[in-house]
Amino acid sequence: MAYLRCHDPIRRTTVELPLKKPLVTIGRKDGNDIVLDDSTVSATHANLLRQGGRHSISVLDRGNELYVNGKLARQATLAAGDRVLIGRFELTLMDGDPPAADLEPVVGAVGTDQLQRLVDFSAQLMREPKPEKVFQALLHAVVDLTGAEKGFVIVFRDGQRHLAASHNVGQETLDLSRVSDSIIDRVVEHRQPIIVSDAMSDRTFGRSRSVVDLKLSSVMCVPLLYRNDLLGVLYLGNDAITGLFTDADLAMLQVWASQASMIVHAALLLDELKDSNRNLRAQLRRSSQGEIVGSSPPMKQVFKLLRKLGPTDLSVLVLGETGTGKELVARELHQLSERSKKPFISINCGAIPENLLESELFGHKKGAFTGAVTDKIGKFEAADGGTLFLDEIGEMPMNLQVKLLRVLQERVIERVGDLRPRPVDIRVISATNKDLEEEIAAGRFREDLFYRLNEVTISLPALRERGEDVHQLARFFLQKYADQYDSKARGFTNECIRAMLNYYWPGNVRQLENRVKKGVIMSDRALLNADDLSISATTKRDITPLDEATEDFKKRHIQQALELNNWNKAQTARDLGVDPRTIFRYIEKMDD
Repeated sequence: MAYLRCHDPIRRTTVELPLKKPLVTIGRKDGNDIVLDDSTVSATHANLLRQGGRHSISVLDRGNELYVNGKLARQATLAAGDRVLIGRFELTLMDGDPPAADLEPVVGAVGTDQLQRLVDFSAQLMREPKPEKVFQALLHAVVDLTGAEKGFVIVFRDGQRHLAASHNVGQETLDLSRVSDSIIDRVVEHRQPIIVSDAMSDRTFGRSRSVVDLKLSSVMCVPLLYRNDLLGVLYLGNDAITGLFTDADLAMLQVWASQASMIVHAALLLDELKDSNRNLRAQLRRSSQGEIVGSSPPMKQVFKLLRKLGPTDLSVLVLGETGTGKELVARELHQLSERSKKPFISINCGAIPENLLESELFGHKKGAFTGAVTDKIGKFEAADGGTLFLDEIGEMPMNLQVKLLRVLQERVIERVGDLRPRPVDIRVISATNKDLEEEIAAGRFREDLFYRLNEVTISLPALRERGEDVHQLARFFLQKYADQYDSKARGFTNECIRAMLNYYWPGNVRQLENRVKKGVIMSDRALLNADDLSISATTKRDITPLDEATEDFKKRHIQQALELNNWNKAQTARDLGVDPRTIFRYIEKMDD
């Protein structure tokens, strides 16, 4: 028969647990054969299996951790004397019958006053949002608890030791960023507390730099552990021989350090998240124009145009596919103008029925038509002094195009049913995803109105043409909706980032925003993957072969040259420096 010797270093208890069953469950929750009362232990953490005379132990979940003889393991065969560390508990496999069999860990007696002090201490730490204040509060509390004369807290960041808080210790006395201290090294290596009651006479640690520099007679050093992450160490010392630390002091210090570690971990994570958010906001400010995010070359050209055109009163036509952000561009032009404190009025010409569009634009007089029970001002009057944005201008009916042209020319409107002209002072910005020149050729759009609206054109690139902007926009939307819906989503997997960059995004920025929003709400993961965004991880955008792309460019370039030369083939050949037969060959390709 075999048994486990279970040692609790905090409560300083050891119990013997007989292994009578072939399968023994180990975990935090009641119902397990061995119950380990530690928040870092999972509900059912590991199984201990006996086959013949051999024992093996294995974790039940990928996130669970255990150490066998100091080495991290997921599964291991145990021999007599092997030590298994689960949470703070050390389990040693022993041969023979246990001297006393008890499957319930023994809870050490703790005074009511000590428990109340621990509760008050935890509440105090929870109120401190900044890590540096948490460390100071922790050190002050344990110094008061133990009566220590000196102490400090060390935290580990980027592989370096940093003095986070100190009591009666200055940097000039002990610079731990340069000094390798043997006591601290031992605690870091073994992740176990150390007490040295008579430090000056101790053979192992009597020459420790902290003992020598601080002239300490007694030392306690405990690790600050969260799960199996070492956050730092807490170091206390006494000068006087009469104030030597005891094992009881160390046991109580471990309890307090264990409680503090969870709060310290949360404070460090929060501080890291705040730094990340500050960096992200700074990066967005550097690579954005107003509310428009992007740093790709096409977007930098758009930002340059916005800054030039914003302060003017020029009519601007914004072109781009659906979802590229045409209204955002219009709003930014308004914000950059002297009209920014006046109204910005937007109307979608394709979303309003034709019989109501005129009333929406110009307003109506009471009784002008059935349902006109009161006078109503239109969008033009509402935008007086400001900016009117006409989205989907290509959908406007021909009869209203005539009236719009008159307004742009004379800057006066007439309400439906009212002959009295009303002056308006507005700037008109329009947008469409249609090719208006083709609409003009087809007789669906007035050429004179086109030139009135199109004093300057801003063409927005499709999202698939914006490179790394896809990832930048995705991070912006993730942060926005994670804050809004209190989600734990904090980023994307590398696989997801590659899938986003390869995806075609037919709906452009609007589609990306909707996919990220859905992923933030629906996923429970900190890092969203491609499935969360409903895109395939193996998606690869079609790439036109270089020869084919070159041929397409030549065809378009020759066609443009022919149009400039009124299709004079000989002159076009001379301008392009090619044989006329080349021009004839490409003309035949155009007809295919």
